[in-house]
Amino acid sequence: QVQLVESGGGLVQSGGSLRLSCAASGSINSPYVMGWYRQAPGKQRELVASIMSGGSTNYADSVLGRFTISRDNAKNTMYLQMNSLKPEDTAVYYCNYRWLITTRDSWGQGTQVTVSS
Repeated sequence: QVQLVESGGGLVQSGGSLRLSCAASGSINSPYVMGWYRQAPGKQRELVASIMSGGSTNYADSVLGRFTISRDNAKNTMYLQMNSLKPEDTAVYYCNYRWLITTRDSWGQGTQVTVSS
């Protein structure tokens, strides 16, 4: 079982930046993929960015060039640096861990990001 705790959300003006953190604890096994998802009111949860245990990354087209996903293995923490934020980035952001052997998912509790125009 993997426990995930997000932090770093908040209110920011359009064009601003935020950095989200996801601290992981428990049995983190490779191979895995970790990712940031978001869910806006009335919309489905969508993948924002992901990072594999081998280090490869993937981004949604809507955030490409603005967001950067990274991790610090020593701290068991994943980050999402969000720059040039737009009002449409407003959502609850969730951290996800998936062990690729079983495809079992673990989710954090979510952190609210609000971008004002």
